[in-house]
Amino acid sequence: MGHPRLAMAVAARKGRTTASPHTSITTTAWPGSLDSWLSWIPLPKWALITVAVAGAILLLVFLICIIKCCCTKKKPKKKDRIGLCTVSNPTTINLVQPEMEDLEQAVEQKRRGKLQYSLEYNFRMQELKVGVKQAVELKAMDSGGTSDPYVIVYLTSDRKKRYETKVYRKTLNPIFNESFTFQVPHAEVSESTLVMQIYDFNHFSKHDIIGEVRLPLASVDLQHVIEQWSDLAVVSKVEEEHLGEICFSLRYVPSTGKLTVLILEARQLKRMDSDGLSDPFVKVHLILNRKKWKKKRTSVKKNTLSPYFNEVFVFEVPFSQIQNVDVVISVWDHDKVTKNEPIGKLLLGCRATGNQLRHWSDMLSNPRRPLAQWHILQPPEVVDKALGLKSHLKLPLHSR
Repeated sequence: MGHPRLAMAVAARKGRTTASPHTSITTTAWPGSLDSWLSWIPLPKWALITVAVAGAILLLVFLICIIKCCCTKKKPKKKDRIGLCTVSNPTTINLVQPEMEDLEQAVEQKRRGKLQYSLEYNFRMQELKVGVKQAVELKAMDSGGTSDPYVIVYLTSDRKKRYETKVYRKTLNPIFNESFTFQVPHAEVSESTLVMQIYDFNHFSKHDIIGEVRLPLASVDLQHVIEQWSDLAVVSKVEEEHLGEICFSLRYVPSTGKLTVLILEARQLKRMDSDGLSDPFVKVHLILNRKKWKKKRTSVKKNTLSPYFNEVFVFEVPFSQIQNVDVVISVWDHDKVTKNEPIGKLLLGCRATGNQLRHWSDMLSNPRRPLAQWHILQPPEVVDKALGLKSHLKLPLHSR
């Protein structure tokens, strides 16, 4: 028994350790290892792992920021920077901000409606027949969300000849179904443009235009009958000459046979004199059965394009003759040296059309009630042709 103990003692002195199969041996770790450092930290193992992962993430973010700062381009110096306020080139400004006129026009183009029409050209008669069918989804011009639309039709080759449809009350989808015929020589077809303008009727103010359709006839195949829809557009700035407007009142009393015409005022008249003004006055003619009958006139208003008259004329027209009477209201420019020149005219009566016919019908439908309305003056030749009278025809003056 003594020899094994002696052998173990000798081995211990030499720094060796020998264990029997039944003996448990504990090994001491190196002082510089990771386990040695971790054994000195008073935290659980999962907490140490969390701290290590967070630190790695922070380090990665820091490295990314450094790389980004080094690789991006340098900003230009102050003296190299360009401000829009120092650039006077209009092209550059337009690239940044569009013109207000373009924006307004884009808004105006929207929601004006559509017009259906037809075209038929008779080559033998050299006549163009224009059919105004209907309109849909018109722009509301009145405060009630509706309009009182009517259509004016003319050709640019003969602006003096214009047709008007009837006025349709309080609707945005009027059905017109009216046809008009123009004499157009075949040689002039390619140079003409058909214009169809839709207006909103107003009793006491200027009629507002809703939109128009312009159709160059050179772009149309007139070998066949055409029927199509077109969107209404903003009215072209290149428009026919504006002659002016006049406001007057009509009143008829059947029991006494008295027709009262009150000339109130005119505005925006055509400039007839060299100084850019006119000396306007108004004539009121009565035509009975296409024959000249009676005439009266207002005083002359000097140097104005918007004269105020407020002059009343009373004519005796028996009820049996009222259906055969035409009233011609014309505005003239007074000239002391040369003869007076007509600015514009209007025809009222049962043979009238458009707004003039509407005004006359309203007067007959409302006896003893004065009805005032604004009207757009028409070229004198148009009215004279409708009457079958010669231009500047002098009618005899009768007091009654």
